[in-house]
Amino acid sequence: MNKRYVVGLGEALWDVLPEGKKLGGAPANFAYHAGQFLGPDNTIAISALGEDALAEETIEALKEHGLNYLMPRVGYPTGTVQVTLSGDGIPAYEIKENVAWDNIPYNAEIAEIAKNCRAVCFGSLAQRNVVSWATIRQFLDDTPEDCLKIFDINLRQQFYTKDVIEESLKRCNILKINDEELVVIKRMYGYDDLDMRGICEKMLAEYQLKMLVLTCGTNGSYVFAPGLTSFQETPKVTVADTVGAGDSFTGSFCAAILNGKPLEAAHRIAVEVSAYVCTQNGAMPKYPDTLIAKV
Repeated sequence: MNKRYVVGLGEALWDVLPEGKKLGGAPANFAYHAGQFLGPDNTIAISALGEDALAEETIEALKEHGLNYLMPRVGYPTGTVQVTLSGDGIPAYEIKENVAWDNIPYNAEIAEIAKNCRAVCFGSLAQRNVVSWATIRQFLDDTPEDCLKIFDINLRQQFYTKDVIEESLKRCNILKINDEELVVIKRMYGYDDLDMRGICEKMLAEYQLKMLVLTCGTNGSYVFAPGLTSFQETPKVTVADTVGAGDSFTGSFCAAILNGKPLEAAHRIAVEVSAYVCTQNGAMPKYPDTLIAKV
């Protein structure tokens, strides 16, 4: 019997932070955080790397974090993002274009993972280029019926289109979005007569989603499911930086759901994990055992 992986699919890159560079990108972050609970052998990050020194550093960093990876080499540079932090630790990103993760090939190894995928998290950023867009769509189409397909919409700069969002909404069964992104969707889809909850409930029904996760920063977070709404306040913590906090929320929420936790319990765990990650530097801190035991 083939192993069933939980997959982070999309951009592999380095966040170049004021204190130095750290391995980043939502897929590796998601796989790392889910793997803290499910075991690192059960998760994998899928992307592409260049044929350069930074690719070798990426592989070393992935190994250092105990991350499985499937990242074919392509003739483009390994991705980087210049990250600057505001006084309260909020990141701003300058994302380099025409890089390796824009050109992820759909090869036989990736197709095999798709056919045996238990859950996959993907976003809009890695679909900005037609090559990776086609790979991500094909991967999603090849997953089993029971696969959790989490669209962490992750709108960055100008790197998204309505077509990409629409095709992703049709293919996912869980949507994760934040309050700022919801304003963009409201404008894009002409949901002018609806409030925040109304938009979420409309999208839940229209795209036949299992769940819709809405995060609102310090104003808490919601999980909407047919006939059920969960709300959790955001804990007050001393923020080191927020890089990777959203991915830790998604990874821990996914792991809790896969481990059979009820929706509200999974939501509570995700909030606690992301609050902890905010108190740490970088996107991939090690979790204390007390946190791991909750899932």
